[in-house]
Amino acid sequence: MGLRRRNWVFLFAQLTGFALGSHQSPTPAPGHDVLRYINPLIGSNNGGNVFAGASLPYGMAKAVADVDGQNTSGFSTDGSNVTGFSALHDAGTGGNPSLGNFPLFPQYCSEDVLDNCNFLRATRAVHCLNDSVVAQPGYFALTLENGIHAEMTTTEHAALYRFNFPPATAANGSELSPLILVDLTDLWKSRQNASISVDASSARIKANGTFLPSFGAGSYMSYFCADFAGASIRDSGVWVNNRGGTEPKELFVTRGFNNFYLEAGGFVRFGRPGNGTVNVRVGVSYVSTERACESAQREIPDPLGGFDEIRRHAESAWRGKLSPISIQPGGTSEDLQTSFWSGVYRAMLDPQDLTDENPLWESDEPYFDSFYCIWDSFRAQHPFLTIIDPNTQSRMVRSLLDTYKHEGWLPDCRMSLCKGWTQGGSNADVVLADAYVKNLTGIDWEVAYEAMVNDAENEPLEWSYEGRGGLQSWKRLNYIPYLDFDYLGFGTNSRSISRTLEYSYNDFCLSTLAKGLQKEDYVKYRSRAGNWHNLYKDDQTSFINGTDTGFVGFFQPRHLNGTWGYQDPIACSALASWCSLTSNPSETFESSVWEYQFYVPHDMAALIDLLGGPDAFVSRLDFFHTSGLADMGNEPVFLTVYQYHYAGRPALSSRRAHSYIPSLFNASNNGLPGNDDSGAMGAFTVFSMMGLFPNPGQDVYLIIAPFFEAVHITHPTTNKTATIRNINFDHTYKNIYIQKATLNGRRYTKSWISHDFFTQGMTLELTLGDTESDWGRHERDLPPSLSKLLR
Repeated sequence: MGLRRRNWVFLFAQLTGFALGSHQSPTPAPGHDVLRYINPLIGSNNGGNVFAGASLPYGMAKAVADVDGQNTSGFSTDGSNVTGFSALHDAGTGGNPSLGNFPLFPQYCSEDVLDNCNFLRATRAVHCLNDSVVAQPGYFALTLENGIHAEMTTTEHAALYRFNFPPATAANGSELSPLILVDLTDLWKSRQNASISVDASSARIKANGTFLPSFGAGSYMSYFCADFAGASIRDSGVWVNNRGGTEPKELFVTRGFNNFYLEAGGFVRFGRPGNGTVNVRVGVSYVSTERACESAQREIPDPLGGFDEIRRHAESAWRGKLSPISIQPGGTSEDLQTSFWSGVYRAMLDPQDLTDENPLWESDEPYFDSFYCIWDSFRAQHPFLTIIDPNTQSRMVRSLLDTYKHEGWLPDCRMSLCKGWTQGGSNADVVLADAYVKNLTGIDWEVAYEAMVNDAENEPLEWSYEGRGGLQSWKRLNYIPYLDFDYLGFGTNSRSISRTLEYSYNDFCLSTLAKGLQKEDYVKYRSRAGNWHNLYKDDQTSFINGTDTGFVGFFQPRHLNGTWGYQDPIACSALASWCSLTSNPSETFESSVWEYQFYVPHDMAALIDLLGGPDAFVSRLDFFHTSGLADMGNEPVFLTVYQYHYAGRPALSSRRAHSYIPSLFNASNNGLPGNDDSGAMGAFTVFSMMGLFPNPGQDVYLIIAPFFEAVHITHPTTNKTATIRNINFDHTYKNIYIQKATLNGRRYTKSWISHDFFTQGMTLELTLGDTESDWGRHERDLPPSLSKLLR
């Protein structure tokens, strides 16, 4: 720990006299398999955009059926048509559909005539049978209405498909030949050019193409290699538009006149095997076609007989990643347990580990991709990984720093080797600060400080996908002005309120690292952390449908000359219109002024004083959550569920969490209120049900009663087990209010706890009741705020 931060273990011992305990994680009951509580289809409809297919933890290969409906992550249970099966996807993303490169599609061609095949996406699309979908960790399967059954599993860089073709005959009684095509496309038809070749003797298909990222700038290349097993080859070739031929065996396509999109690809036809099954081994790569073939051969040496073994390996990998956590349900319903474990699972699908798959630069450091986007994931997902998978989270931080070293900036969003659009501040700064205060190891903190200072001091030419814009005004005026005069760089000149608030917190995070590293600049950045105050207009009112809400004082846009602009406080809320970078750009991003008024995570005490004190703050927070203004489908709302703690009312945070789980977060296919955002929604669910919610960038977890009788987390590095145990637990959730607490057997009154709870293996016991108590309500028990620390 040294200079990195204060030793909280020592501090707790000094202040409370607690003995630090170590506990063994409870042994699962015989026959208990946590995988049975994971349902990848949660959120597969209603805009959850989850990845429902087969993947390893953080795996690059992600195999699933692609549909023509809600297909952002490939598959949806919205009843739309299956158009292919592909092995590159992102998990829970927004914006355009992501990846889905080089889909396979199995079919019979009418009367066994090649001209009768349905090559085009629209003509080949077919429904799957109701209730045929099976989605499990490392495995996905369904049956198409034509009877063809598809199942798939994955390794790190390859997928193995099994297509079973039912018997089918032509009018003359001859048996039809199964055909599998490869389409030179991706989910949103962003392909710029592509090549394909089919080996005449082996029928190996190799392909490559240039595509566009779904939420960013630039382009990327991906590579594909497919081998077929289990059936004799009848013929092969390429197809263009809706016609195919056995000659030639190679094809190149590009964008045509007026960006005309030519559908094209390759195919192989087989003699139907006795068991009807054709296996396809697919390797994928971002480096080369040769790398794709090599990875497939190495990771799946037996494409004909290795399917079950690969599936077992994937299941074992998931059990290992899930093993730090165990629960004592105490009568909690299976649906709630499924929501919990599925949230854990989804938090480890993205970012994807593309180490050795980065063609942009050579490095010995890890490379992770699909940070999609950090604006979403810093709030819960990365803090969650810091607890249950600190080694991987450390590697992700190292990847962010390596990206800075080679591209000059920390990414705020990144996918498909490309720079993604920045949504607000430079929120990789929060991820770095969170890793620092929680003592993640293996990270070069001097480089981290350099990268964060670069964000704070230097404006890039193109700040729409890296760094921060408006830094001249930020330093001179201490806020981002409405319609800023910014000639140093360019980006979407909007979001002046949300950027001011986010930059304030980003600079607080920088000041935290600066102070820990004994840098003199920490005072400057701590001062800038208070810039949020400069957009507060104390006489601003708010109306809904012409009725005064009764609350006065909100953040408002401000011009360069210091005069006030105006944005209706309910604009960009669930009661008004959607605001994003591309649709209705506004002075707040994807959230209203009502929602952003609570975003001062480093100085909630000052904000509460500004809004009239604890009672007035609680009243305002209650109104926000009960009026329809709170958008639980988007990540900025997460912390507001728990900010009652800062007003000395932690019981109300518990009540609020129960109002959303399971009503909005549940085990159904519609079980997410919005886009999962690479597992962010899952991490929110898991933290809430564990009873400890982070204020990311700070060493603070806010305490409520867990949704289970007990939760145990064994830290993967220290091997010590932390336990949160409820006394008087009631699975009907009448007793959700903490009456008293002990930490390692000693009375504990604070409503928050630090990360050492996990690393040192402490035990927190919470005695519950059905009414609010005085636990956690005293001034000395409140979570820390910057202004109080400076007093």
